[in-house]
Amino acid sequence: MPYRKLGRNTGHRGAMLRNIVTSLLQYERIETTEARAKELKAIAEKMITLGKRGDLAARRQVLAYLLDESVVKKLFDTIAPKYAERQGGYTRTMKLGYRRGDAAEMVLIELI
Repeated sequence: MPYRKLGRNTGHRGAMLRNIVTSLLQYERIETTEARAKELKAIAEKMITLGKRGDLAARRQVLAYLLDESVVKKLFDTIAPKYAERQGGYTRTMKLGYRRGDAAEMVLIELI
């Protein structure tokens, strides 16, 4: 699925992406590095598309990926209906500058 290694082994990278996607859908905006945001965007958009489908199979697929059942409920009840007429492009990234410690480029990624 992801094509960037993000400096982590497979298990850690998968868990990190699941955590970040869950946080984005829970808080609707998060601050992260640009590389993570690019990976996050693809996965989050797939989750929202599954939410728009709304059937039991889609709900089970989302439950298998996201870590919090309350976030799944929020996705299907409030987030997905907002994007019913939209054909994709559910997230926006805004560059914030560079992180002081290691000069990684930081972005704010949010749901539109």
